[in-house]
Amino acid sequence: MNTVSKQRVGEKIWTIVVAAGSGTRFGSPKQFSLINERRIVDWAVETARISSDGVVIVLPPEQAEREGGVAGGATRSASVRCGLAAVPSDATIICVHDAARPFASEFLFDEVIDAVCSGADGAVPGLPVVDTIKFIDSTNIVTSTPDRRQLVAVQTPQAFRAKQLRQAHENNPEGTDDSTLVEARGGKIVVITGDPLNRKITTPEDLNWARAISRGEV
Repeated sequence: MNTVSKQRVGEKIWTIVVAAGSGTRFGSPKQFSLINERRIVDWAVETARISSDGVVIVLPPEQAEREGGVAGGATRSASVRCGLAAVPSDATIICVHDAARPFASEFLFDEVIDAVCSGADGAVPGLPVVDTIKFIDSTNIVTSTPDRRQLVAVQTPQAFRAKQLRQAHENNPEGTDDSTLVEARGGKIVVITGDPLNRKITTPEDLNWARAISRGEV
């Protein structure tokens, strides 16, 4: 693990890397696509290992069996719960990171972890929303326009007090990220400044961008 700040003394930090998706929007399991001869999931796991005391990798069942990972579930939240079951009970802070974000930095991991060490129940990276956002109804009629100054686009890694994250996943709730589940139980979530390079690989165009970044072309 990297140099540990004084406030982390006594903390045991584990990361769950979620890589069990089927890649429906991408057209194939994107986490196994290559960037510079390494799979997307391998980029994500490498930084997680540097930043944590231990890592649990959640994979599709066939890959999990071959690679010694944990088999995921039918949804993202279910896959996180599969990972949680494999995290040692003495972990005090648990990070959750999407494998589809290969360029998450050690700095981002440090920032969310330190925010939890400082007293937050959870911490997430977020970027300002630059576009105007509209709420619409089922017929595509605009119902309201939120103030974008109060909006952020949230990334991973997200860090949590282990107890809070485990409790948030009790009764098998579903959410698009884990901070949503902790919020629902009244947890205090802190937003730290995200990174534009920490882009989620969702489409083939995103993969082309990532490959260009890795070659220094962007």
